[in-house]
Amino acid sequence: MKIERVDDKTVKCFLSNEEMEEYEIDYKDFILRSEKAKQVVHDIIEQAAEQVGYKPPRFAFDMQIMMLPDQGLLLTFSESDVSGIPDARQILEYLKDMKQTLQRTKEQLGIAEDPAQAQEPQSAETAAPPKPEKAVFAFDSIPRVMDYAGALPANLRVKSTLYEIDGKYYLLLQKGSASYQRYSRACIQGLEFGGLYSAEETALLSVQEHGTCLIAEKALQKLRG
Repeated sequence: MKIERVDDKTVKCFLSNEEMEEYEIDYKDFILRSEKAKQVVHDIIEQAAEQVGYKPPRFAFDMQIMMLPDQGLLLTFSESDVSGIPDARQILEYLKDMKQTLQRTKEQLGIAEDPAQAQEPQSAETAAPPKPEKAVFAFDSIPRVMDYAGALPANLRVKSTLYEIDGKYYLLLQKGSASYQRYSRACIQGLEFGGLYSAEETALLSVQEHGTCLIAEKALQKLRG
């Protein structure tokens, strides 16, 4: 393991293919933040402190990953910029906005606020409209889609297709044979990694028409590995 100090806040570590085999780890483990990857990062930080006097940041650090073909992996650790961290009042306002956004998203997806509410009998006059069983989520990068795929249960029986439009990635998520409760939970979880693009049929058709299909079937399962 070769460690190089760049400056007071940045350190680089080169992991050879042989070392990665010894750790029984690969690129995907770092993308998905597996327990093995966390242990390796912990070891790197400890060795960096011993070898080059690196002091881990008090708050958090950013990690960049670069694959070196036929050589290994280059990891760069740098201190996160915390100058823009909001104060308590801003945080409360942000959480309030997030709550409102989540509520609007749930309404778009037809997700009931209270699970018992969905089971309550309704008359023909007050019956709720059919719940949508399709939604498109937008992601800034493939690693974000992979993070999302890795966070979902392996036995989740939804249908998924991945598209690319102008450097952004659009995941068409369909209920498939999953229960509506599990599908709803997967949709809400998608908000942690990307954003809801639309649950409207016209928007879904637009993505299918104008997007480049990268993975036609079982996109989430394939990205999970």
